[in-house]
Amino acid sequence: MYKNILVPIASDHDPSSPKAIAAARLLADGDARITVLTVMEAVPEYVAQQLPKGQLAHNAIEIAKGLRAELEGQDDIVVEVVEGHSGRTILEWAEEHGVDCIVMASHRPGLSDYFLGSTAARVVRHATCAVHVMR
Repeated sequence: MYKNILVPIASDHDPSSPKAIAAARLLADGDARITVLTVMEAVPEYVAQQLPKGQLAHNAIEIAKGLRAELEGQDDIVVEVVEGHSGRTILEWAEEHGVDCIVMASHRPGLSDYFLGSTAARVVRHATCAVHVMR
């Protein structure tokens, strides 16, 4: 069905992540590419100045290592870690890499989600490709 599937996973590794990956596999064409993407929230410049040199790059490497360990034996999945605002960065990454389906987990909305909007809600509203939301 889909050739290029993106599975955004929060850096705290949501317990629904394995379900989202399983759904991506069900939606994937035989030779599809599945990418797991984690977005590290951007650190304000005034905070980044106080961090040791290379700390943010080190954090990205450690997050990627953790994801690869979690996905051990699933060599068909590509792991990417980028920095930015989660909703906007997921949408931009999907657009830039020709993603045709985004599969992501979502929590039950709370009161703040109705005012501010969750990441999944933002992706659903603004994505130019299909979006499959897991609950």
